Amino acid sequence: MADKKTVVQDIDRSFYDFRYEEKDFYRVEEGLTEDIVRKISEEKHDPEWMTEFRLKSLEIYHKLKVPDWGPDISGLNMDDIVTYVRPNTAMKGKWADVPDDIKNTFERLGIPEAERKSLAGVGAQYDSELVYHNVKEEVLAQGVIYTDMESALKEHEEKVKSHFMKLVPPTDHKFAALHGAVWSGGSYVYVPPGVKVEIPLQSYFRLNAAGAGQFEHTLIIVDEGADLHFIEGCSAPKYNVANLHAGCVELFVGRNARLRYSTIENWSRNMYNLNTKRSICEEGAVMEWVSGSFGSHVSYLYPMTILKGNNSHMEFTGITFAGKGQNLDTGAKVVQIGQNTSSVINTKSISKDGGISTYRSSVQVMEKAKNAKSSVSCASLMLDDRSRSDTVPAMDIRTNDADIGHEARIGRISDDAVFYLMSRGISENEARAMIVSGFANPVSKELPLEYAVEMNNLIQLEMEGQM
Repeated sequence: MADKKTVVQDIDRSFYDFRYEEKDFYRVEEGLTEDIVRKISEEKHDPEWMTEFRLKSLEIYHKLKVPDWGPDISGLNMDDIVTYVRPNTAMKGKWADVPDDIKNTFERLGIPEAERKSLAGVGAQYDSELVYHNVKEEVLAQGVIYTDMESALKEHEEKVKSHFMKLVPPTDHKFAALHGAVWSGGSYVYVPPGVKVEIPLQSYFRLNAAGAGQFEHTLIIVDEGADLHFIEGCSAPKYNVANLHAGCVELFVGRNARLRYSTIENWSRNMYNLNTKRSICEEGAVMEWVSGSFGSHVSYLYPMTILKGNNSHMEFTGITFAGKGQNLDTGAKVVQIGQNTSSVINTKSISKDGGISTYRSSVQVMEKAKNAKSSVSCASLMLDDRSRSDTVPAMDIRTNDADIGHEARIGRISDDAVFYLMSRGISENEARAMIVSGFANPVSKELPLEYAVEMNNLIQLEMEGQM
């Protein structure tokens, strides 16, 4: 029998598990065929080159094998997945014009409130399409373009064509090819040279439909000397059938520019999260990732940065919380090409109630990357004797002129620390939650206040229950 002090009940996700009936929604058939891909392309009024791109990606998808080195995803059957679900509304620029059922969903998640308080622009995606998009006038006046990918494809076609899936080609892996074939929705951002966007832009992705996939594409170009903070949020209700998320994020950071990309992913426990995120940095550019992974049944998620330019820099700060029935394989990758490049990877993982958390990283320093520096640190906290935490770091250093460090720690909550807090009048439940929140603090302190609060609330939900 397990020590009762380490037993923590599973998360109560009822706040996120509400859903609405799909009234008048359009869905393609289940499965993945050429006819379905052509139908999606037709529904979205793609230009001819995009239709051809989708069909070529489908060919590649059928040729590539499912990864055999990570968590088991045999429970995911593409024959059962609906790849396109269109809500019963066109995209709106006014919140009042969004249909009530969809509007209620986002209001319950706090999106309009967050927009009013602290965001420069918001895009809200429901299933396969954006249903709401708005940008503050002062941001538009700076020349910033922030719109949905479908509008960008029509209004900025050449820019999109020259960047779309250039960082993440369909040949990269099987689910990148799947994304290339059936992508829908997502955000396009362009920040002109020298422009600093003082307050964040945000996209929120909500997958409401059972047995569906979400394949949004995010393309951000931050031009020379510009500065942007972009926030991504994700959630979905719980169903007893598999759902799939295979989005793609491509980030282009120009010379001496800076981009911070923050994500809180809180998918439901029936979700396969097979997302791909990648950035490339020119000379003197800075890329900052802040990542929180709390949901999904299985995750494969490794944001990657290519430090192409001299003196470019990358920082990745992430936390993963794996509970009952979850196998979360997460981490980060960096390729350092330019001289005097530097990278810092700092991750935390928490596992409880039989959850499996795997940290997987890759640091590659190329031969010409003289005076490169890289520091990797991963710490794991296991809350009981049924959970598991693994560390799988890989380093490929091709120059002697480099300073590389790696540190890994795995531990459990200290009974002495719990006893100390309880002696100060704090309950055992609260004491353990405080210790876990403190462990996660390096991530939460990097988030804007309202998102740090959300992350801490998720931790509190995970820790609730009788001891």
